[in-house]
Amino acid sequence: MVTSLRLLHLYPDLLNLYGDRGNIITLKRRCQWRNIELAITEASLGDKVDFANIDLVFMGGGSDREQTLLFQDFKEHKGPALVEATEEGLPLLSVCGGYQLLGQYYKTHDGDEMPGLGLFDAWTEAGESRLIGNVIAQVPMLGGKTTLVGFENHSGRTYLGSSQSTTALAKVLRGHGNNGQDKSEGAVYKNALGTYLHGPILPKNPALADWLLSKALERRFGSSQIDSLPDCWEQKAHQAIIKRFS
Repeated sequence: MVTSLRLLHLYPDLLNLYGDRGNIITLKRRCQWRNIELAITEASLGDKVDFANIDLVFMGGGSDREQTLLFQDFKEHKGPALVEATEEGLPLLSVCGGYQLLGQYYKTHDGDEMPGLGLFDAWTEAGESRLIGNVIAQVPMLGGKTTLVGFENHSGRTYLGSSQSTTALAKVLRGHGNNGQDKSEGAVYKNALGTYLHGPILPKNPALADWLLSKALERRFGSSQIDSLPDCWEQKAHQAIIKRFS
């Protein structure tokens, strides 16, 4: 019997900087290699979503212009239901702009605050300069000394609140991370992840891709066990970044 999952790609036409769509391709391939069917649904402006039929959600990154275009649609028609589903354990990966939209608010250079969905206990403030470059970070939740590698390019500075419900995804070893000050990168709330890492993030970080898939399987079928994969080329790409920028 073939196992089936359904992935929702939110705003693929507006949030797709630095090859973020490659994360969808990675999840699709890793499912195929395990004989898991992954049906991919896309939703953008004006589309309705039934999150009861969704097992995994991805939101990529976009410029301030794209974020402004979709903000009202997201806040009114998709965001509240998405927050409710993540409270019930729905796995989510949000990158850069998508990550910022899921925080408490975004404060512009003029001091105006654009409210977010409040999924993450975090907020973002516009910075005077951009934080750009390659990132190497250690991820405690993946065990041992597992690292993430990726590329960041953002002017927003994201700060995590004091609530223990939201924690940093990783500790920065090289690069800037959330704000360039406290060595935090990304955020975790239940099975929802936020990160500034493009590249895209999942092809060179198979452990993170499998974490998302295992959470989706556990929520849908009650079991998170998935077959291991050789990941030879994935690890070569991962280690090449570490060797180059360490």
